[in-house]
Amino acid sequence: MIMDFFLGASPVIKILLVFSLILVANRAKVPLGIALVFGGISIDLLAGRTFAIVMADLWQSLGKPELWLLVLNITLILEFGYFMAYKPNSQSILSASRRLGGRHGRALSLVLMPAAIGLVPMPGGALFSAPLVGETLHERDVPASWKVAVNYWFRHIFEYWWPLYPVVIVTLSIFSLETWQFFSLQIPFTLVSLLSGWFFLLNRHLGILADEIQFEHKENQRLLTVLLPIIFVVLCTLLLPGIVSGFLPHSSASVHKLMAMFVGLIISLLLIRYTSRNDSDFSLFDNILSEKTANVVFTLGGVMIFQAMLDSSSLLPEAGKQLSHSMIPIEFVIAFLPFLAGIVTGIAIGFAGPSFPLVVGLISVDPSISQASALVLAFTMGYIGMMLSPVHLCYILTRRYFTAGILSSYTYLLPCVMTVAGWGILVHIFLRFMGW
Repeated sequence: MIMDFFLGASPVIKILLVFSLILVANRAKVPLGIALVFGGISIDLLAGRTFAIVMADLWQSLGKPELWLLVLNITLILEFGYFMAYKPNSQSILSASRRLGGRHGRALSLVLMPAAIGLVPMPGGALFSAPLVGETLHERDVPASWKVAVNYWFRHIFEYWWPLYPVVIVTLSIFSLETWQFFSLQIPFTLVSLLSGWFFLLNRHLGILADEIQFEHKENQRLLTVLLPIIFVVLCTLLLPGIVSGFLPHSSASVHKLMAMFVGLIISLLLIRYTSRNDSDFSLFDNILSEKTANVVFTLGGVMIFQAMLDSSSLLPEAGKQLSHSMIPIEFVIAFLPFLAGIVTGIAIGFAGPSFPLVVGLISVDPSISQASALVLAFTMGYIGMMLSPVHLCYILTRRYFTAGILSSYTYLLPCVMTVAGWGILVHIFLRFMGW
């Protein structure tokens, strides 16, 4: 009887039910990848499809080349995290930032160290930059909660658009925007985050951070060794999709992007292997079978399966039509779903994976909302939910490292978060007003 009730419910209720169950399951410590897979199966069943058809849809989703290319790319990307966190490499970035900043080199390094580690996404990556932030603040009398906020905030300033981030890969596969359009919309968020962090977090302490410490220039060679592989990956991701499409004309745009990134990753990892061949303390792929790597890979696989099953259910177009005729503004739904997912899961792919397919489905029936304006609003609200989440792994690990309370750092973070939220809402309004 209960099943009959849910089968007879509206498409919106069905989708929100599955969406809520995914978030509750994840909050109850069910791995997000598993929750997403079962969410995809559930939404297909609630659409009234038979169990045999649902299993066929699941099998078809597992056969998509995008899924396996995504898994392969993310596995390779995680290796960059360990390479960047390797102490001689991170120290070379620290030394360079102190030299470039002159009298305010210490303050500049508080920005560059977490941001540099953040160039390569990895689980709890803020823990790798926290010791460097602590070292930079050696003998400086500042609150532990402020240290947490600095490390945590600047760690994530590139997550809006940096092409190595899983959330960026997933977002580009869900929204049908050109890559250059996505970057032009998202890159300004990094500047806003940088300026708000400098103004609200660092500006008040510039006096006690200033010094005249000079560093030798012997780290230049290692700095180039650290940065060059990342540059290769980014260039290949931006420049090669067109070339790949010539070799794979019948594949989707997502496959072209993922293949371009894969080529860049292979070239860059070969370069890392060559430059570190005489370093016995560093070895590639030592962590490829680690539990952290497996968790990230499976979560991303779950995102792709959920998206494919949601498409198979055909509930999105029906839900979109229903909402378009209701009294609830679609923009409220576009903002609320990613925010809720972000604050519950505490990770970027946690707000993008479950909610962005729903957002795309909703705007398909409302021509007044473009993909660009919807993307900006959805990503902004998901991001601030993620940054305010008390279960965000980076926040938990940074707070534990500096021994700060669970809520004390929010005093410093809230002005930065609200600035980003304000910018995102203004850009959304502007894009919608201009009809872009």
